[in-house]
Amino acid sequence: MTESTRHEPASDQPAQPAPRTPAGGAGLAALLTAPQRALVALDYDGTLSPIVARPADAVPAAGAVEALLAISRLVGTVAIITGRPVAAVLELTRLEKLADLGDFVILGQYGLQRWDSQRREITSPDPLPGVAAVRAALPGVLRDAPPGTVVEDKHHALVVHVRRAADPDAALAALSPALTTLATENGLEAAPGKRVLELRPPGHDKGGALRELVATRGARSVLVAGDDLGDLPAFDAVEELRATGVPGIAVCSDSPEVPNAVRERADLVVGGPAGMVSLLEVLIERLSR
Repeated sequence: MTESTRHEPASDQPAQPAPRTPAGGAGLAALLTAPQRALVALDYDGTLSPIVARPADAVPAAGAVEALLAISRLVGTVAIITGRPVAAVLELTRLEKLADLGDFVILGQYGLQRWDSQRREITSPDPLPGVAAVRAALPGVLRDAPPGTVVEDKHHALVVHVRRAADPDAALAALSPALTTLATENGLEAAPGKRVLELRPPGHDKGGALRELVATRGARSVLVAGDDLGDLPAFDAVEELRATGVPGIAVCSDSPEVPNAVRERADLVVGGPAGMVSLLEVLIERLSR
């Protein structure tokens, strides 16, 4: 896509998304009524990109980048809040190549790293010392791991993936006790996800990242979308914001791998990344009238 590409909404999209809760409906209505004060915050893997065996292959779903560009011009702030490093998201999406983004923020590694469309540079702290200790110890801990177990090094965290194992759920259950102990002994936390266990710095999650964005951007409505356990803190933040008078809607990007807890907590469920793109297209069409 070039900078001059114009987004055209799909002709067969539904006229209006239908949240299944009154609170979600109020959040969506607030976004549509005053989009200039709205924050749209989206997960990446499983929400904007299909889940794949190799993280490096997780390119955006068809139409996702175009939809992000279009909606960034129509609402106050658009954010991607992800466990991935910011550099990886930029490499996959090429968003930094777009000169006409609105207020767009990428918070990587659950808020440890930041990129925004104004400064267009990545800010990132130094990794905790425990990350290097875990990195050194992992080969020994995983010596007898099932075939297909791989480690993703995110510089600030280490992620053990078992998606390619013959029995991913059994592999994760077998490896989790030792990995959790290793993380704890080195000042990290072991955070579960869909067929992964991430050994990462404690005290950073998507809920905290969302609250920080709402505060700094002065958002008066929020839409949050995700598909995994790591998105539940952001869903929690939506509920907390509602209690303070900031309407919000939590969206689940559904698939067979989505934990029931995520699906059940959502105000609106869409059909995976393709469904997420369709939802964005609906919002774009409504806000462009």
